[in-house]
Amino acid sequence: MKSSVLPASARPRRAVALLLTLNAVTRPARAEEEPGGSSTAITSYGEINVLRPTDHPDETTADLRRFVLGLEHRFDPAMKLVTELEVEHAVSSAGDRGEVEVEQAYIERQFGPVLAARAGLILMPLGLLNEHHEPTAYFGVERNFVETAIIPSTWREGGIQLIGTFDNGVTVQAGVTTSFDVNRWDATSTEGQESPLGSIHQELQLARAHDVGGFLAADWRGVPGLQLGASGFVGGAGQGQHDRPSSLVTLWDVHARWTPGPLDLSGLYTRGTLSNTAALNRTLVGSLSLVPAAFDGWYVQAGWRAWTHLQLALVPFARCERFNTGASYADLGPGLTPSRRPTETVVTAGVSFYLSPEVVLKADYQHFDVEGALTRVDLGLGWSF
Repeated sequence: MKSSVLPASARPRRAVALLLTLNAVTRPARAEEEPGGSSTAITSYGEINVLRPTDHPDETTADLRRFVLGLEHRFDPAMKLVTELEVEHAVSSAGDRGEVEVEQAYIERQFGPVLAARAGLILMPLGLLNEHHEPTAYFGVERNFVETAIIPSTWREGGIQLIGTFDNGVTVQAGVTTSFDVNRWDATSTEGQESPLGSIHQELQLARAHDVGGFLAADWRGVPGLQLGASGFVGGAGQGQHDRPSSLVTLWDVHARWTPGPLDLSGLYTRGTLSNTAALNRTLVGSLSLVPAAFDGWYVQAGWRAWTHLQLALVPFARCERFNTGASYADLGPGLTPSRRPTETVVTAGVSFYLSPEVVLKADYQHFDVEGALTRVDLGLGWSF
């Protein structure tokens, strides 16, 4: 039985054309969804990347960036379990930089052809990347910075989600979830400068749940090859801690994707805010990193399916993105208010060579305008099934 709901873990798996019109339609039926098929399926994705800074080749790194195993079990035609377990950087221990984490773990129940519900650890449906983050599903060796630094990748929360998929091409998703915890902010490190929300994301790890959040996302796919969408999240971040002021997180985005013929064109703008940061920062004055009041970013991207043969495909692409993880800070008075951080511009040009829709070789060049020392050449191998 083929689901009419766009699953969070939907992946392009059967043809290059489907790969380049990423999740414009619902997921292809899996074995467990077909008559006579197994009730359980194993999925996986992963990537091995080599990053070589042009100014400092001695700092070249090779990394099993992530390895993910998923298990999906269909209890009956209307209900299934979706789980994914991820290992980052190959080795995880007290003395290593790797991590082991549950990326998804939810029950989905279908209520007729239009409505479905999920409960558990779910991916947040903001932007173009967060739900569809397998290496075969995006251009570039590394994920784009806007949907990593501003919209955390991969952002997941515990909660309840409703999904409505309508015949006019509209998909609406809404839910109530756990939220962020600003008490996790580490003013002694640069982690918050790299991704403000990523640094206070709880990942359902003994998550404080005094304050919750809510999200709403809508996408329209009424024209073949075209996706237009917007999404937003609002949630408390103070978590009721008596020694800290309350705070509210907002994050929203607008996005578009168009795949006419061999082209793949996309763009996105996102902006986030944290309220009451003046009260938070007064206790942190003099520290390395203070909490920003606003952060934002955008990108435009173009890919071109230049050559195909059977399952092989050669797809050059280019992307320009600008983002600022400290676009503004609350006023603390003369000499105390941090200056606005510089807006970084990253231009990426590269190529993806698909050995099949499930296996891709990647190469790109990334130029950083502000942090020029980060300019680099990247190589990658990715898979997804």
